[in-house]
Amino acid sequence: MVAEALPNSHEAAPVVVLGLQPAALIDNVAPVDWSLLDQISGDRGGSIPVQKDELEHILKELNTHITAAPLKKMAGGSVANTVRGLSVGFGVATGIIGAYGDDEQGQLFVSNMGFSGVSISRLRRKKGSTGQCVCLVDDSGNRTMRPCLSSAVKIQADELSKEDFTGSKWLVLRYAVINLEVIKAAIGFAKQEGLSVSLDLASFEMVRNYRSELRQLLESGNIDLCFANEDEAAELLRGEQEAGPEAALEFLSRHCSWAVVTLGSKGCIAKHDKEVVQVPAIGETIATDATGAGDLFASGFLYGLIKGLPLEECCKMGSCSGGSVIRALGGEVTPENWQWMHKQLQLKNLPVPDIRN
Repeated sequence: MVAEALPNSHEAAPVVVLGLQPAALIDNVAPVDWSLLDQISGDRGGSIPVQKDELEHILKELNTHITAAPLKKMAGGSVANTVRGLSVGFGVATGIIGAYGDDEQGQLFVSNMGFSGVSISRLRRKKGSTGQCVCLVDDSGNRTMRPCLSSAVKIQADELSKEDFTGSKWLVLRYAVINLEVIKAAIGFAKQEGLSVSLDLASFEMVRNYRSELRQLLESGNIDLCFANEDEAAELLRGEQEAGPEAALEFLSRHCSWAVVTLGSKGCIAKHDKEVVQVPAIGETIATDATGAGDLFASGFLYGLIKGLPLEECCKMGSCSGGSVIRALGGEVTPENWQWMHKQLQLKNLPVPDIRN
């Protein structure tokens, strides 16, 4: 069953950027201290999938721990963050493909994305639960993620159709081995319809555990733009003589037209054809919360490409939008921080999007 349209979801117009997020996801974002992090199994700073009972246990613990700032709930997931950022911050027509459950979380995901101007006509509503993730942010701005997607409804490869992709220019994907079949099907339709494909490498754990499948996907020649952070880049070439960010950029650029490695507070390096650029980070050196920094960097970079900007300016656009999201909790940029970003763009003589929200 297809979701009903929300009033301001840009239904009729074909979208420029289309995101594939097979399972809708709600982020539960909370600032926490070390005492709570010590009670949760797994490495701090990583992203480790959990079962529903463990997720509920963490949420229960949070309710007793949280004092100053309440739990923030918002539509989450890397792809959702990127397309929402493009819509709200840059005025680009975007849409999202995926499935959500017939529960409160599913409704929240749909209304949050629709309210942000993202076209939701390609979302399917299914019986079952919507994915959730707990994002625990310590006082250094580092995040520890515990996603629960094992029982979440998601879209399957045979539910995609050519019409989903018609008229769009870019398809935005996040690497996940569990979604490999639907990712490959989406890429097939995208290429038939003349779309360019952008891939985010997701997490260092995903690259470490499923490196051969990832390298196969990159070597297919179907990925036009690839984003990796420093940790993911290191995992991509682990065990090889040259394994630094520059070597990873070189490897990615052999298979993708545009390759970007983000370096946190050190900015980013990028390559297109023979051109290589290095751009410093913009904004706070200490993040309030690093959630969504890479996703929003992708929003700005894609906006630059859509506008035909040179590589260095695309990186600067990405640095400005990535810098805007780390100023507050969660992967959704606040109105004040969009204003901050637009001011940064003006200061750097970069194009300021004409937003009519």
